[in-house]
Amino acid sequence: MIAGRSWIRDPSPRAALVAFLAPILGAALAAGALRPRGGERAAEEGEPIYLGEPYREMGDLEAIRARGRLRVLAERASEDYLPRDVDPLFRLRELARGFGRELRAPAVLVPVDSFEALIPALVEGRGDIIATNLTVTPSRKRRVAFTVPLATTREQIVARTGDAPGSEAELAGRSLAVQRNTSFWDRARDLTQRVRGLRLEPLPAELTREEILDLVAEGGADLTIEDSNVLDVALGYRPELRAAFEVSGDQAIAWAVRRGNPRLLGALNAYLQRERLTREQSLVYKEDLPDIRKRGRLRVITRNNAASYFLWRGELRGFEYELVREFARRHRLRVEPVVANSHADLLPLLLQGRGDLVAASLNPTDSRRGLGVAFSLPYNYASQQVVVRAAEKGGLNSPRDLAGRTVVVRPSSAYWASVAALQETGLSVKLAPAPESFDVEEVIDRVAGGEYDLTVVDSHLLALELIQRDDVAPAFELTGPQPHGWAVRATDAQLLRALDGFWAREFKGPFYEVVYGRYFRSSGEFAARQGAAGEPAGPGRFTEWDDAVRQIALANGFDWRLVVALMYQESRFDPDAESWAGAQGLLQVMPLTARELGYRDLRDPVTNIRAGTRYLAQLRERFAPELYAEDRIWFAIAAYNAGLGHVLDAQRIARQQGWNAHRWFGHVENAMRLLSRPEFARQARHGYLSGHRPVAYVRQIRDRYSAYIQLTGQWGGGPEPARIG
Repeated sequence: MIAGRSWIRDPSPRAALVAFLAPILGAALAAGALRPRGGERAAEEGEPIYLGEPYREMGDLEAIRARGRLRVLAERASEDYLPRDVDPLFRLRELARGFGRELRAPAVLVPVDSFEALIPALVEGRGDIIATNLTVTPSRKRRVAFTVPLATTREQIVARTGDAPGSEAELAGRSLAVQRNTSFWDRARDLTQRVRGLRLEPLPAELTREEILDLVAEGGADLTIEDSNVLDVALGYRPELRAAFEVSGDQAIAWAVRRGNPRLLGALNAYLQRERLTREQSLVYKEDLPDIRKRGRLRVITRNNAASYFLWRGELRGFEYELVREFARRHRLRVEPVVANSHADLLPLLLQGRGDLVAASLNPTDSRRGLGVAFSLPYNYASQQVVVRAAEKGGLNSPRDLAGRTVVVRPSSAYWASVAALQETGLSVKLAPAPESFDVEEVIDRVAGGEYDLTVVDSHLLALELIQRDDVAPAFELTGPQPHGWAVRATDAQLLRALDGFWAREFKGPFYEVVYGRYFRSSGEFAARQGAAGEPAGPGRFTEWDDAVRQIALANGFDWRLVVALMYQESRFDPDAESWAGAQGLLQVMPLTARELGYRDLRDPVTNIRAGTRYLAQLRERFAPELYAEDRIWFAIAAYNAGLGHVLDAQRIARQQGWNAHRWFGHVENAMRLLSRPEFARQARHGYLSGHRPVAYVRQIRDRYSAYIQLTGQWGGGPEPARIG
């Protein structure tokens, strides 16, 4: 999209044949710990699923109830992002889920390619409601029926930081880039009539709002217009942009239904009015459980990291998030995440009324209780472990060995108090502060790299890191098992009792053990399977599905050996494999992704290959056409592993760092690693990512693909591929 970017070709690496014969260690980074397939994962209650078999239906409320599903029209890219704090689009999505539950017709998402396509899709009967940030305009009211207003917004000029006009008069000589058939287009035309020299630049309809903001941030467009409620969220992670000034008064935001569906409109209005959205005045409030139930949502303050809350392949995940979601489900509440910028901000946000509870692996300490905070019954116990570089493993065995060493931890953490207690005994250990914004991975990275001497980490968080890395090791336990609890305001006695009741029933129960195992236990099954899988299925063959792979890969424009390399990386050629997150089969396809593509039976190997290869082709088409063919493949494979949004974030970071955003190796892969650092994750739409995992994943597939090319050359089969990176 942006002109003037240079492309740099790097030499093509060739892996040795041993890359095929000796399976590449560490591939578990890509697929996660695998477990035997137990059937397709059922959607969580209230979790939207994509509609795999689209149909047209113009009927009213009775037709929706008869079919048993509420079709919610949404832009294809609108769901894949990380909600952080009172996000209006996330709240609207959660409201749609709630309305589907009330109708006993679960909400399913019907994706369309652009915002412009939403109203035509509704009118044509491809969905039942539009539940997004839709401005009420006279022209739209002639086509659809709007609900009661959900909120108001004002349209604002958006500019690059340091280059923002201060008034309409300063728009002269500038260009304003917006999409046709939007309220922004009408506003922009009015401005061009009032401001001499203001140029109106139409943008392609298929661009998402995020891509339009990218254009402005990177200089591909001068100015644009955005709704204030959406822009407020975006500016929280986009310091390169700013709101210049407002160009409209209050605009009503509402949902839409077809004009011939009065019963659906009436039920929807009644539901929205009960939700009190039109009467809510403040986002900051302190309420106990009865009032939380009236509002229908539970605001959870947490951190965006590998243990608590993150986005993976388009789905919200995390140990804390999954547990809170289950508690909320049982109380018929929606979860609204509030992401704290640092650990030191967690409790202040709670006490200010910005959230209802804190779920972030906090130790219940007297100093924290003294702030006016109460803690739930423990839901986890972890010992504090001293962490050293792997080369020092065995060299430190007790606190006495810390003499003369420096331990780096966050001052607000319980680790700080533990090391300070050692100092009080006379031990000459030094205590140095880590930035409060740092999470465990960032501190451990600096220990591994030699920048920090030692640190202290909870045992379960260290276990999470050691599943994926071997450059650090635990030295010894600094404390015995310490409890973790969820924090609430001390005045919220009923919420505290409900949390205690939840943990009295669930701690160490089946649900808890499954969730805990997803994040903090390495199954061992994956490592055991490495030696038995991945060998040729016979002379001149990799797998028994080679013929099917050849046909499917050719139909989707891929070298079949690349698909085989991806298959090995994902499942070790095990058609019954299922990941911790529910991805299934040879290509570890998520059921939601398969449904969107129109595939159902992921247990069937050929269907699984079709779904996974088609999804990879779809991802390839999401990247700019300026990319070289080989780079489009590596970008698509990275997105297959980490999710498209994280790769787009990495491209944005690469441009900011002066790297080539159109080259994967040596450029965007370096930016991908930065997404695990808090200062970069905070400025990414999709948030935190353990970036070394997709980087290793792509390189391992590239090396295996190289080996497969050599082998097929020896077998005398297959066309010569294009250069592979």
